[in-house]
Amino acid sequence: MTEQGTVLMTYATARLSDADIEALGSELDRIRADVVASRGERDASYIHTVIKVQRGLEVGGRTLLLGSLLPPLWLAGTAMLSAAKILENMEIGHNVLHGQWDWMRDPEIHSTTWEWDLVTPAAAWKHTHNDLHHTWTNVVGRDRDIGYTIIRMSEDQAWRPWHLAQPAYNLLLAAVFEWGIALFDLELDDVVHGRKSKRELFDQVRAVLGKAIRQAAKDYVLFPLLSGPSAVPTLVANLTANVVRNVWAHTIIFCGHFPDGVEQFTVAEVDGETRGGWYLRQLLGSANIDGSRLLHVLSGNLSHQIEHHLFPDLPSNRYAEIAPQVRALCGRFALPYTTGPLYHQAASAWKRVFRMAFPSHPRPSHPRPSHPRREAAAVAPYAMA
Repeated sequence: MTEQGTVLMTYATARLSDADIEALGSELDRIRADVVASRGERDASYIHTVIKVQRGLEVGGRTLLLGSLLPPLWLAGTAMLSAAKILENMEIGHNVLHGQWDWMRDPEIHSTTWEWDLVTPAAAWKHTHNDLHHTWTNVVGRDRDIGYTIIRMSEDQAWRPWHLAQPAYNLLLAAVFEWGIALFDLELDDVVHGRKSKRELFDQVRAVLGKAIRQAAKDYVLFPLLSGPSAVPTLVANLTANVVRNVWAHTIIFCGHFPDGVEQFTVAEVDGETRGGWYLRQLLGSANIDGSRLLHVLSGNLSHQIEHHLFPDLPSNRYAEIAPQVRALCGRFALPYTTGPLYHQAASAWKRVFRMAFPSHPRPSHPRPSHPRREAAAVAPYAMA
């Protein structure tokens, strides 16, 4: 790691040497290798079971909605369809598109063939998410997921007067999240700054419009028409299920990236970054959510956001297994392991949304001095584990 690279060492990491960082990387490589070597039938069985459950929920929900003039059937059908859309988006689509199941060589569950139940095309999302976000996690100016170009989520982002309204438009974004991501994936700012041609933008807009038309036709035309007399309540149910899925996905993503304790970085701070340094940045730039097994599945196991950012292409069902090892490793190297209940992480992320709506000074771009209170708070829980 270069001298510039060591700028990444902040409060809880200032005591780490370059050798410590590379040792951390080697330990995480070992954890990854152990999982890769042990992938097999139980993992394949897991994803096949989740897909089977998801499809059962969707078929069951849509069947109940045929009689959705009756309120109990509408409520049950909408709940089942909402759960199906959440599973398809979070635990199946997101993780399949990361290549987590490519090792199975199943053409139906492969990152190159899967197209998910979202407005944004899989190919566009894989570029902005897999290639950019996971490479440049929380690096301001490189990771466009920090605020999705419209929300100020870092002191290192310039403040503009319209940010005063960001709590309101972030709430709106939650409800229409799939449409916001589709627009975000077009990278319109790259066109403005000359980093992408108008021809390329045109091709991407055409792909998004094609996908959007198919999605809208399925949820708001085809299935309502199939419901006959129940067409209107079925349309409302489909809209409700999409909003529920959008709000849930928005909540989980914000809880994994923006609560207190999650670090952000400048481009200079990651200059000369080694593999160990990249691992360290993933640890510092992610947060977990404590909860039940059901929460983990419904979140796509992004409740284990730290483990996901360390190993984005490992099967999601393994994150819960390796989480204790990662947490113990953080304790060994006196590193923070940011986690908390869903309500706490959500409140913390929203607090940042409100805080960043107002002007603030950029943080120092040089190594920040050790802060005893912060270090004690970060290290103590892991020393006891």
